[in-house]
Amino acid sequence: MTKNLASSFSIKTGIFPYAILFFLAVKITAQEAVTTPDLTDASNFSYSGSIDTYYRYGIDSPNRQIEDSYVVSGTAFANRNGFALGMLNLNLEYIYKNTGVVADLVIGPRGEEAVFLSEDGSQVINQLYVYWNLNNSIKFTLGNFNTFLGYEVISPKDNFNYSTSYMFSYGPFSHTGIKADFKLNTSWSLMLAVLNPTDFTESNPFDTYILGGQLGYSLGKYSSYLNFRYGNEGAPQTVEPTFQVDWTTGFDFTNRLYAGLNATYLTRGTDASDESSGFYGIALYSQYSTSDRFAIGIRGEYFSQYNYDLVTFEEVTGTPISSPIAFDNDGDGEVIAITLTGNYFIGNLALKPELRIDHSEDTFIDSNYTTSSTLSSFLIAAIYKF
Repeated sequence: MTKNLASSFSIKTGIFPYAILFFLAVKITAQEAVTTPDLTDASNFSYSGSIDTYYRYGIDSPNRQIEDSYVVSGTAFANRNGFALGMLNLNLEYIYKNTGVVADLVIGPRGEEAVFLSEDGSQVINQLYVYWNLNNSIKFTLGNFNTFLGYEVISPKDNFNYSTSYMFSYGPFSHTGIKADFKLNTSWSLMLAVLNPTDFTESNPFDTYILGGQLGYSLGKYSSYLNFRYGNEGAPQTVEPTFQVDWTTGFDFTNRLYAGLNATYLTRGTDASDESSGFYGIALYSQYSTSDRFAIGIRGEYFSQYNYDLVTFEEVTGTPISSPIAFDNDGDGEVIAITLTGNYFIGNLALKPELRIDHSEDTFIDSNYTTSSTLSSFLIAAIYKF
């Protein structure tokens, strides 16, 4: 029997979130007299972003749609065949003294997948938050921001591989809430957060909250982050609390050679047999730069779900989803994915040829339309950043 690490604890609306906001209001009021910012000063504004597109080909699988979907890896993004679009990502920031606001906008299929719980009018919003640097060591952020868990991110310009891992795909994408970042010293950092249920970025329909935390360490060429989230991800009577612990670490062996690791474990709720469900995985990343214009890297990932966890993902998100990997009679399933990616740079343009092989027992469909345990694919992506 799998022990459920998450008890029936949940953080309900009450005095705690209001106390945080009251504290911020008092602190702001106590500051020196507010002066009106000069909105004509262009130095206060900044922007950045990227545009990405790609071509994908299934080597040993059908390349046409079957029942309105493609035979692809069960991971987020880069999951259409032929010539396909990624997204336009535009980041806007305004800074005045020790405060600022960020609007991170997305247009395109990748962006729509990233904000899958947003209403039609808000599907262009990836992040939208304000921040306040209380001093050099403490920063408060309020609004919608991308997750602090995991190794990979939504924006393709910030990932080495173009396709994504299973852990990234089924971990959080974004949060809405309040967080406080503390710089403890030159090496150690701490982040604490109170958040809506995961990926409910526009509002909180459940009257429950999530606790988030991160302990970071960075020294020279080494960095490591231990991340947590705990709380009720849905209506208290239908979904029990979720607990996740996630670790990312990386080291630059030389100016050309880098290695990273991401490991995660998630458990949520119990069924009628008092069994919890969840998933866990580990991914290793290795990247080598042959020159300033070319680098090659490999990602090896092992990912496993237990007790039908991803089959019941709809109960957590409200969005229908089928299991990305086949499962046995106990609801357990696993997948191994190897991804080899090249990065060729032409100024601000990055070309990324990528070969990916996924192996999971009887999960895929081959070119003869029969069940297969292996899925091989090739893609080449173009990412222009500005």
